[in-house]
Amino acid sequence: MSKSFYPLLLISVLIFSCQDSPSEDTSNYNSISTYMPVKLTSDLDALNPNEKDMLPHLFAAADIMNDLFWVQAFGNKETLLASIASPKLRKFAEINYGPWDRLNDNAPFLDNVELKPLGSNFYPADMTKEEFEELGLLDEKGLYSMVRRDEAGKLYTIPYHEFFRNQLEEVSGHLLEAAEICEDSELKKYLELKSKALLTDNYTESDIAWINMRNNTLDIIIGPTEHYEDALYNYRTAYEAYILVKDKAWSKKLEKYIELLPQLQAELPVADEYKQETPNTDAAQLNAYDVIYYAGDCNSGSKTIAVNLPNDEEIQIKYGTRRSQLKNAMKAKFDHILLPISNILIDKNQRKHITFNAFFSNTMFHEVAHGLGIKETVNGQGSVREALGETFSALEEGKADILGLHMITQLREKRHIEDGELMDYYVTFLAGIFRSVRFGASSAHGKANMLRFNYFKDHNAFTRNNNGSYSVNFDEMKEAIKGLSSLILRLQGDGNKTKVLEIMTKNGIIKESLQKDLDRLSKANIPVDIVFEQGLDVLGLQ
Repeated sequence: MSKSFYPLLLISVLIFSCQDSPSEDTSNYNSISTYMPVKLTSDLDALNPNEKDMLPHLFAAADIMNDLFWVQAFGNKETLLASIASPKLRKFAEINYGPWDRLNDNAPFLDNVELKPLGSNFYPADMTKEEFEELGLLDEKGLYSMVRRDEAGKLYTIPYHEFFRNQLEEVSGHLLEAAEICEDSELKKYLELKSKALLTDNYTESDIAWINMRNNTLDIIIGPTEHYEDALYNYRTAYEAYILVKDKAWSKKLEKYIELLPQLQAELPVADEYKQETPNTDAAQLNAYDVIYYAGDCNSGSKTIAVNLPNDEEIQIKYGTRRSQLKNAMKAKFDHILLPISNILIDKNQRKHITFNAFFSNTMFHEVAHGLGIKETVNGQGSVREALGETFSALEEGKADILGLHMITQLREKRHIEDGELMDYYVTFLAGIFRSVRFGASSAHGKANMLRFNYFKDHNAFTRNNNGSYSVNFDEMKEAIKGLSSLILRLQGDGNKTKVLEIMTKNGIIKESLQKDLDRLSKANIPVDIVFEQGLDVLGLQ
């Protein structure tokens, strides 16, 4: 373990709660999510003076992603915040980028606020799917456009680079200033290409330049990236940013797993037609980082602890992907959320199997698993993403979770993984479900969590004991992992959207018995997630 692990995050002893005085009318909302404040820091000795000089420009560029995401997620940030009298509720709105509690199925936490639109603010709130689909707009499925109404009320699309032009020009300028300082030729090229891409919405060249970077210590992921915020269609991408410091020693340890991808693909528990594609090991990367700044989509509600990019499937096939493990944020969640949860919900005789190594590996192989399986349906329905539509993200997250655990099982049994016992990974995985399902079942990740939990329950992979704790049944868990992996891979390969909807409707929900156990965690004042105190001042650079 890197010696820099433990000083990375300074944890506040105060849990942030949004309960306020009786004068604030929250009668419609009795219990809102709690967050633990975390000072997001890192050992910056890994950076040279030149790289440290780049940070103010990168932070300034990243911070604008917050403003852009506010517009995409809600609308006018200043109007909303000015309307909230309570400082605590105003802070809570800032954490959630709007008036909906993202960790509680997007329930409104302010009076007179309607349910969160499935399409967030990418689409007009009064737009129906029928109206949108009948128009057949040229950019109907656009990744980088907002949908709006003209003066006559007719729908049209406007590219991000036009809609957000002023802010994006400012971001582009900051990236160019950082590029001028940069001495690493690959990072310099990426920053220059990204500065142009933000003003054109053409990200192919900058994505390729990013995946081709190998030697840089400082990194930034910035721009419209993930589709989750568009829960209506899963078309449009949301703005976000991460500023990262690479842990080269940890990353070196992870390289060996990339070489095993073809073997892991060949051994997937499914018929050959569902695993006919070959992972690109030449360009695939598996790295560990400390993250020193989050902004936008990745900073809303639950905090991301691993990233698998780029999302462009053509680039993935030709150039590979980079799976980035954000280990300092991961360690904070393990110490201050997962361990306390385990002390309540995991049988005391199995708590010894809760380890950070297992938590890190489960998270890491989730990201690796995104690269396995197939991206094209086996029956001519086009890509899996297109065939499954708005159900794609939830099923893909479910695949990554369960297939990651299947891969760990295979690698541990063949001694490619030597740390710990296989039971460590299983028990930690079960505890991880309790942690992440507290984010709610409305998101893609939430639905995936519940699909997995309910499948495990139906197949006796765990037992709920009379005292309210849970125990993993090793043999049954092993079989359930294999069975669910096979089921999801076949659903994807068949592009069977109808069956996915049926399964998610039945099992992608939090059922009453589980909710009672989750309520016990809230009563024990265990935070649901972390919220960052971050910036140049936190890093001691101002």
